[in-house]
Amino acid sequence: MRVAQVQEFGGPEVLVTASAPEPVAGEGEAVVAVDHIDTLFVQTQIRAGAFNEFFGVEPPYVPGGGISGTVTAIGPGVDAGLVGRRVAVSGAADTYAEFVAVPAAHLSPVPDGVGLREAASLVHDGVTALALLDNTALKPGETVLVTGASGGMGTLLVQFAHALGARVVGVARGPEKTALVRELGADHVIDAADSGWGRQARAALGEEGADLVLDGVGGQLGLEAFPLTADGGRFSAHGAPTGTGFAAVDPEEARRRGITLLGIGDVQLTPERRTALLGRVLTEAAAGRLRPVIGEVFPLARAADAHRAIEGRALVGKVLLAPRG
Repeated sequence: MRVAQVQEFGGPEVLVTASAPEPVAGEGEAVVAVDHIDTLFVQTQIRAGAFNEFFGVEPPYVPGGGISGTVTAIGPGVDAGLVGRRVAVSGAADTYAEFVAVPAAHLSPVPDGVGLREAASLVHDGVTALALLDNTALKPGETVLVTGASGGMGTLLVQFAHALGARVVGVARGPEKTALVRELGADHVIDAADSGWGRQARAALGEEGADLVLDGVGGQLGLEAFPLTADGGRFSAHGAPTGTGFAAVDPEEARRRGITLLGIGDVQLTPERRTALLGRVLTEAAAGRLRPVIGEVFPLARAADAHRAIEGRALVGKVLLAPRG
């Protein structure tokens, strides 16, 4: 089968098409014919050689993440009724491929009314977004500030928070992205391209600030978002696509103001919880309460171009791969 393989750390050009043996389902496993593959900004950072101390990845390797597809084979101990089922998987290994073998217990059925393309766009960002809102205990009537609100996860956070009955202030960059965030249900949208975005956000939030700040950007923008958190509120620094790291919030200042700090470690999930959360996310999508935003789908053979698109930030919404595209 074909895979997209990182031959060495470097730019997108190191991600090339290669051949690999087609997987065989072992005990408790199922083989999925991949329909669409989720891509993430962190995959481009790992490819470039970042975070090796955390992920321990060494080239050559096939990037991993999440997929949607159809079960084609099962191993011993697996229900034969799974064959032919449309499924999605979150947190699998070696997913830039035409076929993937995964534990059958980690499969989430894709409900009728949800396309496999849409399911793939939710396997990571939808799961993480729902975990964030569970962890931060967002309540109806609270005010939430979402930075990076036009990104793959940001668009879902805006929708989830709006559906929960929170007042949502989104931060995005540029007219196209801010218009999308407004369309998805944000009560106020701030353009991060404006140097005075912080003052505008303060005016939208009110003098007390946000009960919850969900920072998916990090770096300087994340640091500037921290003072917008209300005393006694919660601040989640879970994103760093700027390449400058997570928001470097002063923990002493947070303690003084009674602010609960959460980070990327708070959304490191067990496979069991990932699977349960993905089921909830797909149910929301099937009910029409969640709209995934997909920017572009690239053939697997153009995985390098997909990474260029992710790094270029011009596309609005998720970038996916399609092995048979």
